[in-house]
Amino acid sequence: MNAPTSADRGRAVRARLLASARELVSEIGWNAVSTRNLAERAGVRAGLVHYHFESLQALLRQAAIEGMRATLDESAVWLTRADTPADGVEALLAGLDRYAADDAASLLFVEAYLAATRDSLLRSQLADLMLGFRRDLVAALEGAGHPSAEATAVVLLATFDGFMLHKGLDPDLSAATIAPVLRRLAGVGVGPDQATTEGGRG
Repeated sequence: MNAPTSADRGRAVRARLLASARELVSEIGWNAVSTRNLAERAGVRAGLVHYHFESLQALLRQAAIEGMRATLDESAVWLTRADTPADGVEALLAGLDRYAADDAASLLFVEAYLAATRDSLLRSQLADLMLGFRRDLVAALEGAGHPSAEATAVVLLATFDGFMLHKGLDPDLSAATIAPVLRRLAGVGVGPDQATTEGGRG
């Protein structure tokens, strides 16, 4: 086996730094991450943080966006594999239900949203990321003949975010609690018989 090249080592260091950044953001908060504690977590010299990234904030942005994109990509699979948008929404909710309010993935979203209020570049990157996910949801709704696909997708995504936030305040809140309502919202326009069926579930 060939020895790792300098480029290979560089990619490995970048990957360690990004993974460590996601861990620290979830554990101690965005603003508490420093060059020093990040380098310590990644097991590299502090100087390598600025060697591989333009700035600490640039590193944190990339780490957050990559982590959030992975979560959203997984969620998009639940939508595309479902027979109907209503089924997809329920599957997505069930998937979100696996995350506790204080798990690393959930906290990464919360911290990134908060940081974006003070970072216009991060805000723009998050907007692009969420817009891409919304397009997937709109496409699923339009494909089923939903008459208000765009507006419904906006409401659904806002509900998903709110669901994850409120889980931290109400431990009894679960996907089963809100799934029937969202099924009806996503199911309208599928067809009279289908919509009636969705409305009667729960």
